[in-house]
Amino acid sequence: MTAAPAPRRISLCADDYGMSEGVNRAIRDLIGKGRLSATSVMVVGPAFTRNEIDDLKAVARDRPGFSIGLHLTLTAPYHPLTLHFRPQKHGEFLKLGKLLQTALLRRLDVEIFRAEIVAQIEAFTTMLGRAPDYVDGHQHAQLFPQVRDAFLSAVKEHAPNAWVRQCGRGGEKPRPVKDAKALMLDVLSVAFRERATRAGLRFNPAFAGAYKFSKKPDFGKLFERFLHRLPDGGLIMCHPGFVDATLVALDPLTDQRRAEYDWLMSDDFPRMLAANNVTLA
Repeated sequence: MTAAPAPRRISLCADDYGMSEGVNRAIRDLIGKGRLSATSVMVVGPAFTRNEIDDLKAVARDRPGFSIGLHLTLTAPYHPLTLHFRPQKHGEFLKLGKLLQTALLRRLDVEIFRAEIVAQIEAFTTMLGRAPDYVDGHQHAQLFPQVRDAFLSAVKEHAPNAWVRQCGRGGEKPRPVKDAKALMLDVLSVAFRERATRAGLRFNPAFAGAYKFSKKPDFGKLFERFLHRLPDGGLIMCHPGFVDATLVALDPLTDQRRAEYDWLMSDDFPRMLAANNVTLA
């Protein structure tokens, strides 16, 4: 007889609250059904408004322990909050690839990035009336060289009780790398964890949820893979949403957001958690 899997508690976080009203509404639906542990808020998104935040706070109020964090955003097509932010192009942050390239060449001004990160923490704190429970990064930019130094310094000073997201995979044994993105996140997360530890900041022990969105795979099968070997306390990110005009204008990830939402709202999701002896933190 096969032994039952050991019990685990994991966090399931929906990123991108504030990107569009359709994304916001889908995330609130899932919170109301108890299908999420947390959501990360983009303060530079067009749907980061008083009404949208009030609606988020209202639904989260009925879910004790639900976490709301800052989804630090430093890539196009979004605009910086600070007046003298550099580098930028046509008033926007750099695109992801260009930011990574510039960071790897150590050509960023750490203090300029720190000022922008502080501004986003303060915007979150002002709108929600409290500091973020945690801070992560849109497109994982918080892991990049130089950016991570600015990021950890700003969080340490302005949200010292928050934990931060690292994006390395967990598990007792090394797992095969199926794509370059997972490998890059593993590598970048090593230095990030070392610096976070030195700064005295807490972070998640393991991470899952990255995949090639453009291929539109079966999200249920992907989620089962995410659960495999994810240790107790691990974090899975997700990106549920309803497609609206704002989302289409801002982000290439559209229909797959609805696929994630539909599966997370389905009965298959709690059945999979139960079969794996997993509960949401």
